[in-house]
Amino acid sequence: MIIFFLILIPVLISVIIVIYNFITAPVIKNSNMKIDDSALISVLIPARNEEKNINSCLNFILAQDYKNIEVLVLDDQSTDQTKEIVNSFCKKHKNTFYLEGESLPPNWTGKNWACHQLSLKAKGKYLLFVDADVELALNAISSAVKIMLSTKTKMLSVFPTQRIISFGERLIVPLMNWLLLSFLPLRKVFSSNNKSFIAANGQFMLWDKETYFSIGGHKQVADAVVEDMELAKKAKQHNKIITLLGGNIIFCRMYNSFLDAFKGFSKNFYPGFKLNPLIFIGLILFLFFLFTVSSVFAFTDSNFLIVVMLIVINRILISQMSHQNPFLNVFLHPIQMILMLLIGINSVASTKLGYAKWKGRRL
Repeated sequence: MIIFFLILIPVLISVIIVIYNFITAPVIKNSNMKIDDSALISVLIPARNEEKNINSCLNFILAQDYKNIEVLVLDDQSTDQTKEIVNSFCKKHKNTFYLEGESLPPNWTGKNWACHQLSLKAKGKYLLFVDADVELALNAISSAVKIMLSTKTKMLSVFPTQRIISFGERLIVPLMNWLLLSFLPLRKVFSSNNKSFIAANGQFMLWDKETYFSIGGHKQVADAVVEDMELAKKAKQHNKIITLLGGNIIFCRMYNSFLDAFKGFSKNFYPGFKLNPLIFIGLILFLFFLFTVSSVFAFTDSNFLIVVMLIVINRILISQMSHQNPFLNVFLHPIQMILMLLIGINSVASTKLGYAKWKGRRL
């Protein structure tokens, strides 16, 4: 019974957090609030070998109902057709501009360097950093601006609703929202001044320009792999920030295969926690035990069926919030947890041994 309660209590706390998120987690949505679109918004897109995504990304952005925008795409030394595709848009749209990225300096990550260069060219009152694989509904930008104005925040970030197509993606991509919504009351990012409540996603980040530069922008986090979290921490020191779920307005397909997802999550997982590697490995082993191994005890002790039931509730509610298939996430839960453990170990090893790469560059 002691073991049972030692397992039950943290799992129950997690489910309480999930229920709180299910009820209160902010989701980006349109409102009837009227806004003046006289403020220029600079939409800034870092692009490295994005020929598969950049065409649709630009089409989504240029179709926005908020029309006072400039679109800057920085080609980060691509070796595919990214440049040609962007330039074809520039010829048709006067508010779209192609920037040739400069060589990567020492002690910078590629994305941070690209975003920094974009920020220096931006003329808007607001800066919107968007990844090239993001899809925006027609009212995405105006909805984000309305929320920023109504909440009087200086940075708004969105976790897009993930488009998950291949089976390999289903084994890994749901882990992102599971980790986010199982252990962080998302509303507290906005409503609490406690610096522990932090979450941000660089796939969609809207900034008040003055605030962005006052904290040093991407230059201040030049070598950070998980730069969105570091920027959010700095912004929250003196300003209100808000992080939302993408709902039916902002979408993204992060990875196209199991291998891409494994590498991508490995890149960010350990660096995002900023813990001693042994403590980090201990933490994910603890989570693996709580949410996977403990279920095996149900075969010998019916009390543990309560733990199994709580885990199922956890997965169903998070799947609903994330617009994912709850049946598949419950069915694949044990495999996803095993992969979380393997990704965590690989993340520590690749970071500490220096073999972590992304888009052909060492991190």
